[in-house]
Amino acid sequence: MGDPVFAHGLTLAVWLILLVKTVAVFVIVLVSVLFMVMYERKAVARLGVRWGPNRAGPNGWLQSLADGTKLLFKEAFTPRSADRLVYKVAPYLMLVPALIAFAIVPIGGTVTVAHNTTELQLADPPWGILFMLMASGLAVYGVILAGWSSRSKYSLLGAVRASAQMISYEAVLGLTTATVVLVTGSLRTSSIVAAQHGGFLYHWNVIHTALIPFALFAVAITAEMTRPPFDLVEAEEELSGGYMIEYASVDFAWFYLSEYAALVTNSAFIVTLWFGGPDGPRITGHSIGPFWFFLKLLIILFVFVWIRATLPRLRYDQLMELGWKRLIPAALIMLMVVAGFQINREWGFVAIGAGLVLAGVLWRAIDVGRGATVVESGPDPRVAQEAEQ
Repeated sequence: MGDPVFAHGLTLAVWLILLVKTVAVFVIVLVSVLFMVMYERKAVARLGVRWGPNRAGPNGWLQSLADGTKLLFKEAFTPRSADRLVYKVAPYLMLVPALIAFAIVPIGGTVTVAHNTTELQLADPPWGILFMLMASGLAVYGVILAGWSSRSKYSLLGAVRASAQMISYEAVLGLTTATVVLVTGSLRTSSIVAAQHGGFLYHWNVIHTALIPFALFAVAITAEMTRPPFDLVEAEEELSGGYMIEYASVDFAWFYLSEYAALVTNSAFIVTLWFGGPDGPRITGHSIGPFWFFLKLLIILFVFVWIRATLPRLRYDQLMELGWKRLIPAALIMLMVVAGFQINREWGFVAIGAGLVLAGVLWRAIDVGRGATVVESGPDPRVAQEAEQ
């Protein structure tokens, strides 16, 4: 398997095709970010019975361009005590992974250009899922280094909180993604899409894995991106501005872009892993994979916006308790159940029984922990009574 464009070696035409595909991926992500900023603001406004931006450009759709231009001309500064090199590199450690991760997302089938057939996908490595998880994990370094290099107590506190949140939910991402790998039998994203081909809806992994792993993945990816209701990294009433409080101008713009680039890229991964990617009904006998892919992507993005406009923010203790006491055990149990059913039906039901037992034990342990009382330190009342006598 792999991109058929390499079947006859690296000719000049192949190099040009690769260059065009690389530029196309970069442009798709950046244009999607500009669109997503306005899409979110418009959708949130309508959900709140407001108009949203409506001044800059036709119906306000150039507001993102106006905001970006404003950031370019704002004063750029670096804190006097900051580690300048790390301070400047940190924003790129968040932006670049979100850009390169989109390279392994299959947008459609194959096209033929100058007698060369190529996939509508920049790269299709046999370890694509591992690359996705690696790119997701790299963003943690950008967060912690941005807070540390600023040499500000507030930014450091925000960075520690954000990195703890992201690392906690990274485990859930890995476990739920492993269920997809078990079902499809491949780490290659194109193979995962191909395994869901052959029927609309009922061949998708969201159905094959009984919906629960997808629900866990969706919650984890929302917390991983620090999207509402898990946006604890810059809770206004607690941390002033989070790990990026000491950033301004273009440096702040990179953090802003990386947030929305990660949103677009991770939504594309949701479509790829759980909803068949570009798979969909043919129209008049022709495959329109890119249309189905971007339609599904738009729906997933709207769901993220809907959640932002609807749910209140969690407390930090609720956030961490949800991850460690609920989602990680549930993801482990579902991985065990899916693995059991991959062997045969009997093993699957045994895994369900074992999972229910483990869930009951864990629930009882948590309940006992909550009911435990903390005895305040101080003199023993019996000793004090004897002393009085």
